Amino acid sequence: MPFNRREILVGAASGAFLLGHAGRALAADDVARVDALIARMTVEEKAGQMSCFADSFRPFNQPNPQVGIQDERRLAAEIRKGHVGCLFNGIGVEGARRAQDIAVKETRMGIPILFAGDVIHGLRTIFPVPLAEAASFDPSLAEKTARAAAEEATAAGLHLTFAPMVDVARDQRWGRVVEGSGEDVYLGQLFAAARVRGFQGRNLRRDDSLLACAKHFLAYGAVAAGLEYGNVDISDESLRETHLPPFTASIDAGVMSVMAAFNEINGVPATADGTLLTDMLRTEMGFRGFVFSDYTADEELVAHGYAADDREATRLAVLAGVDMSMQSGLYIRYLPELVQSGAVPVETLDVAVRRILYVKTAIGLLENPYRSLDPKAAAARIGTSDKRALAREAAARSIVLLQNDGILPLARDGASRIALIGPFAEDKDNLLGPWAFYGDKEQVVDIASGIRAALADPSRLSIARGCEVETILPDGVAKAVEAAKAADVVILTLGEGQDMSGEAQSRTTIEIPPVQQALADAIAATGKPTIVLLRHGRALALHDTVANASAILATWFLGSETGNGIADVLFGAVNPSAKLPVSFPWESGQEPFFYDRKSTGRPMVSGGNAEYKARFRTTDNSARFPFGHGLSYAQMTLSDLKLSDTALRWDGAIEVRARLTNEGSVTGSEVVQLYIRDKVASRTRPIRELKGVRRYTLAPGESAEVRFSLSRKNLEFVGRGSKTIAEPGDFDVWLGQSSANGLHGTFTLYAAEQKRG
Repeated sequence: MPFNRREILVGAASGAFLLGHAGRALAADDVARVDALIARMTVEEKAGQMSCFADSFRPFNQPNPQVGIQDERRLAAEIRKGHVGCLFNGIGVEGARRAQDIAVKETRMGIPILFAGDVIHGLRTIFPVPLAEAASFDPSLAEKTARAAAEEATAAGLHLTFAPMVDVARDQRWGRVVEGSGEDVYLGQLFAAARVRGFQGRNLRRDDSLLACAKHFLAYGAVAAGLEYGNVDISDESLRETHLPPFTASIDAGVMSVMAAFNEINGVPATADGTLLTDMLRTEMGFRGFVFSDYTADEELVAHGYAADDREATRLAVLAGVDMSMQSGLYIRYLPELVQSGAVPVETLDVAVRRILYVKTAIGLLENPYRSLDPKAAAARIGTSDKRALAREAAARSIVLLQNDGILPLARDGASRIALIGPFAEDKDNLLGPWAFYGDKEQVVDIASGIRAALADPSRLSIARGCEVETILPDGVAKAVEAAKAADVVILTLGEGQDMSGEAQSRTTIEIPPVQQALADAIAATGKPTIVLLRHGRALALHDTVANASAILATWFLGSETGNGIADVLFGAVNPSAKLPVSFPWESGQEPFFYDRKSTGRPMVSGGNAEYKARFRTTDNSARFPFGHGLSYAQMTLSDLKLSDTALRWDGAIEVRARLTNEGSVTGSEVVQLYIRDKVASRTRPIRELKGVRRYTLAPGESAEVRFSLSRKNLEFVGRGSKTIAEPGDFDVWLGQSSANGLHGTFTLYAAEQKRG
């Protein structure tokens, strides 16, 4: 159901279409200019504005699969015809200016091209993958790294990034867990908004403002069995309660584009689902930007079995609300004939083109086609020392200390000999993580280099690879055992290769590869104390000698400053404070597993009889390392929980307080987490739900009062008929240091007319 002219203009004039925190509503002159352009455009030129293609004017990431790639000569010819509105995944100002010259000077309409790219966690300076940054539980960190990435990307000739990915991911078998903020809705909202603010900045017309694109709409993280591109069968209540909120947060933060998901939902592919892309996203949620298809997703409606052929796929996608087709070329190929035949109203194209041109106008592109195409900007903004410093800070703050028997931190100026063992010890091929197309592997700091730089005497460090990521290395284990025996402590680097996470990297088991597990077993047999550094883009199920190591750190894919960030934590220059954004299960077979699950009618109670309970034969229904878990070198304790009242009035609030004390000998930070449970409701509720986080930094012996406020808004859920409601009744509340512990209290929500007592 397309918007009529009045709805479009009212949206633009009120600012609801555009710019949220990031700019201003379009002026009347801007609206008139867009209207005048549309009035002069042919149907082919409108279809061209709605078409996005791989950029062959400059070095670009080779898309996978290789579909419809055109050389520069042919692409230039298409631009001259007015058949291209956007180019993606090329970087470099010189090539972009050549393409823009053609669009502005050699086409009938002179409308500039929008340049887009996959800058997910950095351009040249690579920051930790989004899942790792979410472990900081600090959205301001993600806002800073997104801002830095935007400064580099715009200096390389980009206007838009296909990020952030805001899918809530609850099955760790899915490869794209690495791109998001994990399994929790509340945390996902915080990081979605922060990344949009970071990318877009405070003024969309600034040269370093990078348009954000929230993806994938909707519920891509819920694909069955974690299988990439799979189907989703889900209730409307769960869709709205779990998967919609991060998109709402993105829109509230001013996001300018949204990407439709590859998956189908309840039998309808998202790319052809007008209920999602028009009724929900636009009419209900008020989104006024434009919608991308994902890479050839409109064409894939045929393989889904939803469209008979490419022509029908085009019709379904554009009528559903997909404004810009990516790479398939279907819109430029079929829209003119579909309009001529009456199968698609020309007004549908007008609405889509208006959305696209409004966004181009919002960033000042129609006034200045060479915005973000300054040849001098690259030297000033790419790979600068301040960005490297931020990458190092982000790396250290993303590392989760999962386990520590006291072996950490290590002494940088001690005499103990250290053996660094494993496939990632000196590796530079698996540091940046997936979706880091433009990073320079020669400029990254590997683990060995970081540790050597931290040691007062680098000769204390010996190195043995032991094995490759998934294959045996001749004599590798034997040499690693020799190195371990000659050392006082072993640092063992284990986990996933860079190509084991990301798009199309679903795994049936989320475990350490067998060859690495065998290496860990051999090292454990030496009896030397062992510190495990995990490399991964998802939660892992750890076993045997890995799980029983003296210390375990979740180090994810940390980017350009990996080695330095890890060394900072190992030697205590940075006291770890990160928390898990995903639950580490006991076994792969528990997936999908997440902390805010339902109790079932036969919950497994700690210490209770296990017969006929919600459990697996080999483990109960819990996590080895739960969501929100993360240790510190400080000893932080919570005590003295107090509620300002046990009665929460319908339009009131109560305060939840406790005392946090650093009982250790070093300064540290703790992320205190507020959880609630609705004990009885008209729709069964999770066993816990995160509703707030606060970070406190305390010196040894120092205390602070922790304070949270709870109102009825925090207790709402999606009930019958997909209505957001809160219900009077009793609630549990916890202040804790993970989702599995905490100080416990209770309160009662009273209805507006209900009196206490």
